[in-house]
Amino acid sequence: MRQANIFVHGKLAGCLIEQEAGGYVIEYLTGYQGPPISLTLPIAHQSYQFKEFPPFFEGLLPEGPQLDALLRQAKLDKKDYFGQLLTVGEDLVGAVTISKATVE
Repeated sequence: MRQANIFVHGKLAGCLIEQEAGGYVIEYLTGYQGPPISLTLPIAHQSYQFKEFPPFFEGLLPEGPQLDALLRQAKLDKKDYFGQLLTVGEDLVGAVTISKATVE
């Protein structure tokens, strides 16, 4: 299971979890008071469940020649969206950044 911290304007907002059985979960931190991660992901006390990689995060990933270079340099599979996000997550366009979380 992989997990990533989600930051909005540098403030920890929640986490993205890749489930071992497949699918993804996005959860806000309890008490988070900042702006939402996305307008499609309003702040909520329940988690957001996705069967496929969440579209908001897929939209932040590089495409074309930049994607090809990333896949070669990081030795990632083209379908490993989570790995791609962890690799480029601290240098995303916009207010959201991602960093690898340690799972305890």
